[in-house]
Formats: sequence, C-alpha cells, structure tokens
Amino acid sequence: MKKKLLFIVVGLCLHALSHGQQRSLSWVADLGNGSYKNPVLNADYSDPDVCRAGNDFYMTASSFNAAPGLPILHSKDLVNWQLIGHAIYRQPPFAHFSKVQHGNGVWAPSIRYHKGEFYIYYPDPDFGIYLIKAKNAAGPWSDPVMVKAGKGLIDPCPLWDDDGKVYLVHAFAGSRAGIKSILTLNRMNEAGTAVTDEGVLIFDGHPAHPTLEGPKLYKRNGYYYIFAPAGGVSTGWQLVLRSKNIYGPYEEKIVMDQGKSVVNGPHQGAWVDMPSGASWFLHFQDKNAYGRVVHLQPMQWINNWPVIGIDPDGDGKGEPVMTWKKPLAGMPVMTPPESDEFNGASLGLQWQWQANPVATWMMTYPAKGMLRLFSAKMPDSSRNCWQAPHLLLQKFPADTFTVTTKCSFTPNPSLEGERTGLIIFGVDYASISLIKKDNALQLVYASCLKADKGAEEEQEVLKPITGNTCWFRVKVGRDAVCRFSYSLDGVQFTDAGKPFTAQPGRWVGAKVGIFCTRNTQINDAGFADYDWFRVN
Repeated sequence: MKKKLLFIVVGLCLHALSHGQQRSLSWVADLGNGSYKNPVLNADYSDPDVCRAGNDFYMTASSFNAAPGLPILHSKDLVNWQLIGHAIYRQPPFAHFSKVQHGNGVWAPSIRYHKGEFYIYYPDPDFGIYLIKAKNAAGPWSDPVMVKAGKGLIDPCPLWDDDGKVYLVHAFAGSRAGIKSILTLNRMNEAGTAVTDEGVLIFDGHPAHPTLEGPKLYKRNGYYYIFAPAGGVSTGWQLVLRSKNIYGPYEEKIVMDQGKSVVNGPHQGAWVDMPSGASWFLHFQDKNAYGRVVHLQPMQWINNWPVIGIDPDGDGKGEPVMTWKKPLAGMPVMTPPESDEFNGASLGLQWQWQANPVATWMMTYPAKGMLRLFSAKMPDSSRNCWQAPHLLLQKFPADTFTVTTKCSFTPNPSLEGERTGLIIFGVDYASISLIKKDNALQLVYASCLKADKGAEEEQEVLKPITGNTCWFRVKVGRDAVCRFSYSLDGVQFTDAGKPFTAQPGRWVGAKVGIFCTRNTQINDAGFADYDWFRVN
C-alpha cells in the first residue's frame, strides 16, 4: 500500500511539472488556512524592492554577476510570488561581463510604477547608476541608460514629488568610493534619465548607524521618509528618517531589529500598501549558504512613524514575526519555479549563468524533451570552476531539499577531459560528474575548498561506466550539509564522496546546477543531454 501511495504522489508531482504548475515541493509560505509563514521567499532574492500597480505587486532584487539579471516577481497578496522574467538579459558593459565578476554587477535596485510605466534604477558599483523602463513588468525592458556615472554609487531610489520635481537618493560603497554610511540626494530631469546637479549630503550615519545604505525614498502625510538599513547585513537594524523638507534635517528612529526573534539582521526592503490602505514591509534575512531570504512583516503607522512587525514593549521598535494572517485571502498558491523537465523551447526562468551567456553553451531540444549543454572551454587562467562563466545554476530553494537529474553524455571521441555533472557552487564547491578519460567515461566526485583563492580541485574517481547515461543526485540537509550520490539505472543510488558543507558565494548564497566543460579548443565539442532536473 505504501509503495502504491508513493507512486501516486510521484505521478501527481510529475503531472504538475509537465503542465508548468509553479508550486514548490520544498517550500510553500502560504499555510492554506488564511495565514503565512516566513520567509515568504526562502531563496536568495537579495536586497528586495517592491512596488504596487493597481492590485498587483512586483518585486526585483540584486543579481550581481548572474545573467539574466534583475529578477521580476509578481504577486497578488505579497505571500504567493511567481517569477515572471528578468529585466536584463546581458549586463553592460558587455565585454566586461563576458568574464565572471563575482560580487560585482547589479547591486540593490529599486522598482517604481509611475504614470503607467515601471522604472528600475540599479547600481553597478564600478560604473554608476542605470535606469531601465517597461510598460509591462514581464518585459520587454529598455536598454540601460546611465543616470549618474561614478565608482561606488550604490542603492539608488527615485521620488516623483507632488510639484513635478524628480529626485534620486543613493548611498556609497566604501570599497570603491572611499566613503560610506552617508546618503546623497540629487535632482533629476523630468524623464528621470539623468541627474541635473552634483547632489547634496542629506544624512550622515556616523557614528550611530554604521554601514548605512539601501535607502528607499517615500512621501506620506507631508513627510519625506527614507527607509535605510544600518549595522551590517547579518547584524543590522531598520532605520527610518523623516523630514518635512526633502533636504532635511531628518529625524531618525530605529523601527525594527531582531529583538527576541530568531531573525538576524532584519532590514533592507520595501514598504508597500494594499489597495485597502494596510501597510506591509518586505525585508531580507542573511542565512549564510542559503543567501538573503525574504520576509513579510505587518506594519502600522503610529504618530507618523512606522512600526514593523510586533512591538511587545510598546516602544515603537518592532521585531519580526514568523507567522501572521495573510494580507489578502483567497489567492492561489504560487512559488518560483525550481524543477525543469526541459520539454519546452526555453529554459525555466530560475536558471542563471555566471556571466553574459554565449549561444553555443546551451540549446534547448524540445523535439527530444531535453536540454543540451555543449562542452565549453574553461578560461585559460582558471585553476578551478570559480571563474567558469558557463555554469548553469539556480538558487537554493529551501533549508532542506533534494535535486536529481538525468544525463546522457556524448564526448568528442578524439578529445580527453570533457566533463559534465551536478554541482553545488560557492566559494567552496563540490560536484559529481562524468569525465572522458583514457577513452572511457569515469564517474568522479570532486571538491574544492577556497575556490575563490585559487585552490586546486581534489578529484576521486568512483568507477568507470560502460554506458553514457547517469542519474546524479544531491541531498541538501540542515546547515547546508550536502550528500552526493549517483545511479546507473535511475533506481538504486550509491553515495559518492564525503558530506560537503555548502558555502555562500560573493554576496550571494550557494547555488545548485549543471555544467559541461573542456580544457582545450576544438571545432566540434562534445555534449551532454539533460532529460530533466527535479527539486523536491
């Protein structure tokens, strides 16, 4: 009876996957009883910002060096989110981002809806602040326009004032600008495409609010408000500034910190209101290897100050909740995609490359219901996979989950060293793969500690195989401990290598995905056909 029930459950799951239903098998925030649990997105949607357009909510987040970048998510109730696209497919400058730029690229963006158009202002700390626009949040988005050039300009946010004036607030990255923990305000032209002055200092976070950054600018009841996190990513608090004059002086108040909750560093996010007028706040929590996950907090206004979460002692400083009544009842359960059957003409939206993609890395193969990865040459200077741009990866979707994928490998018969497999990737990484060696296919478990420092990969040959098809699996357990295994029949799995503890990347959580590589140039690369990639 138990076996029969298992087959029914698996069959229902595969049916849902084949019909594109986006409901996670690893994490669902909607509890189904009118309440939700945090995090509402248990994945690395770092530095989230949200805007409302009518009855719909749209979120974007940092994407750093990953491409496509600037994910766009949609929700009707702030709990159930669907990934509907990305705002940039390749990052400018294109040549610069053809190579892996760990931790660089798209930092904390802001998204706004103004006069029927969506605006995203995003910073690249090495080049400046860009603007992109769209009539439809799902795209297409315009090409990026440089609004303010300069190194170390980060975390921009616009405001269209009641008198028609347009402003831009931003912070500074000390690593590039040599200054930090201050906020600057610029005037912009009417179109919001360029700053029109040098900017003025409007708030200095020293010494009380170190690492002040991520400002979000709003106006309410005659007050200008700046929501800005301080105190550091994993240990900080949510600061709110207010003034009747946009240039200040600003009053200051800490409106949320960890308190007695288990949520460390609750800050940086977005104030949004429901059509009913009720206020809510979305913010991140840094969970190390799992990245910066997104929480939803109830919010109320008391004496024209926001109070976020619950305020057990009534001092106006809130702390996060872990469960709460949903902002709006009756919406269908939706989650970002995780599994991919590779049956369509395009990849699932969850997938990202480590740099601007090249067309020859991958092709969908809908006639055969699979994804083909061609072996791509490793960079000449690489000592491991850290600088490999052609890793196809996605975010960790939950604290515990299992990934299984089926692969058939066809290396070039005249080339040694082509390789394909399943990888857990961060500053440390581990993989299980098939490699062409001595005119045979060998199963290999590999790990690399301190890959970002140029360490060499350690490889353990598990066994040669006679066919070319293999099932790869990794189980991610508590504290991001990963256990790899393989199967040659899709039924019996054999453990591979030692347990591996996943580590974050540069400003991002660990990722999981697939790859196909070679070390030398050739005019006819081998390839790996992936039948499916399933997360549960």
